Amino acid sequence: MKVAIFGVGGQLGRAVAAALATTHDVVPIDHERADVRDAGAVSDTIRAEAPDWVVNSAAMTHVDRCENEPLAAFDVNALGARNVARACASAGVQLLHVSTDYVFDGEKKEPYVEDDTARPINAYGISKLAGEWFVQAECPAHAIVRTSGLYGWYACRGKGANFAETILARAREGQALRVVSDERLTPTFTEDLAQQIQVMIERGVPSGTYHATNAGSCSWFEFASEVLRLARLTTALQPIAARDWKSPTRRPANSVLENRALAKLGIDRMPDWREALARYLAARDDKAGAAA
Repeated sequence: MKVAIFGVGGQLGRAVAAALATTHDVVPIDHERADVRDAGAVSDTIRAEAPDWVVNSAAMTHVDRCENEPLAAFDVNALGARNVARACASAGVQLLHVSTDYVFDGEKKEPYVEDDTARPINAYGISKLAGEWFVQAECPAHAIVRTSGLYGWYACRGKGANFAETILARAREGQALRVVSDERLTPTFTEDLAQQIQVMIERGVPSGTYHATNAGSCSWFEFASEVLRLARLTTALQPIAARDWKSPTRRPANSVLENRALAKLGIDRMPDWREALARYLAARDDKAGAAA
């Protein structure tokens, strides 16, 4: 199949492009070619390429920046999603749109499933939920994929290094680490998510909303602890409460997702988050050793 990818310069977009390129014709659409905020450029590009699927991973993901610049976040995450959805509908193209766990308020004690009511509590989550609504309203042939806590080989355009790399860098500099212990999520390796997206596209999943994260859950503190354990680093690590973290943004206390819709289709391929992290760090060390 031919798959066009918006946001191909980001950490997930690049991983999806690499996964799909082994068996499909991938059309990378970067910011310079077609900014999702430019409806005309988006429509012209999709019509010119005539793909079977479009993957929209373009987003403004820096949560604190979104809180400080909510109109900019809405332009990209909501109106940009609308532009891609409209263009896909007009061209008769199937759309896979990437969304976030932050559409939920974090009040639920169990993992969130796809049909739980979304109640975002920050500007990033609000803008992404609005994007979901635009996709649902504008493009009948759509799959919305919510995920959580992404990390991988490629840097995030909006945030730079991922959480795992930040922990490793600071630990090796000898910095004492303070990490939030009362917010739970599921760290998700972009390579696993990219392969899950490939399966969804190849299976032609029914239109709807899907959760796709690695299995299990942890706090940010537990995530950092596992990073240090696997890297054999003994840096001091202190748990702190979210209220003590100097951030302008309120975040959900629980944003763990259950991949229920994928499981019902028999195509949930996401392994446990600890296994994924171990694989990421082992491959990272192998690459560093080869480079040396």
